Amino acid sequence: MPRGLLSKMSFNRTFGRPVNTTPLSPFVLKALVDVITGGSANDPTPPIGIYRSGPQIEQFFLDCGLNMSIGSASRVPATTDFLREVWSAWWDDGAAVERVILGLADPRDYLDRPEKGQAVVDRLNAALQADGYAVTIVGGKPQLVTRQAGGAIVASVIEKTALLNFDTVQRDITRALNSVAGDPEDAVTAACSLIESVCRSILIELKLGLPPKKDIDGLVRAVQGPLGLSPGRTDLPTEIAADVRQVLGGLTSVAKGIGALRTHGGDAHGRERGFRRIDARIAGMAINAAGSLTLFFIETWEQQQHCALPLRVEAA
Repeated sequence: MPRGLLSKMSFNRTFGRPVNTTPLSPFVLKALVDVITGGSANDPTPPIGIYRSGPQIEQFFLDCGLNMSIGSASRVPATTDFLREVWSAWWDDGAAVERVILGLADPRDYLDRPEKGQAVVDRLNAALQADGYAVTIVGGKPQLVTRQAGGAIVASVIEKTALLNFDTVQRDITRALNSVAGDPEDAVTAACSLIESVCRSILIELKLGLPPKKDIDGLVRAVQGPLGLSPGRTDLPTEIAADVRQVLGGLTSVAKGIGALRTHGGDAHGRERGFRRIDARIAGMAINAAGSLTLFFIETWEQQQHCALPLRVEAA
């Protein structure tokens, strides 16, 4: 049985069979229909992504491993009815729905019009947000991640890093979110890597060399200077200078703390016999702290440069 992130399987003790508990709202289904079909043929509104004819819709589902036939029905109602069937199939365990979502978000379908691909991801994420999921692009391929571990801060980081021209940032945040419950040690390691990746990315965007010491402490310090976030800056208004310096110094402390947690409790250096596992709450805290720090760095970079980070357009 195929399983993915949406696999939320329970077990019926009476009949001894799996029960689908995929926690997605009808709003997600509507978003999928809108994006798959491109809307009604009579609708003058431009499609969010690709307008698909009946045969193209059937081929899309076939590419997702699903056999769908429109027959004599209209495109939009037939697609809606078919997705409802997939939605309610107890044996599917959410894997087919996940394949459909990822199939729609694949940027390789929009190489000639990348803005369409971004519009599709934005539409899907708007529908998925309340259910605790998000689509992100890693290595030119879509992945579904959970937002629950990080809340609003990490959700903002997901949206911001969709604009970063560096795969490592997307990969680290995806890894952190997907590991927090099942492998909190790996989530802590990924949270540390997220900060390092964002710092590296910003330094490269600023055309600055990487520091001799490339650990989290060295990279954070290297970014603080050019971004005007150094605790030693002297151009602050007198009435808030001490407070702002304390906050800026706290950025370094947070980064050091996450780096130390990675060293002592993460999985970067292996695990010895009798290793005591990190509580998932601690991993969640590390992800939130890393998310707050990286979001602040990214937004400071954007404000300084008077532009958003570059939109990535990648081939397969």
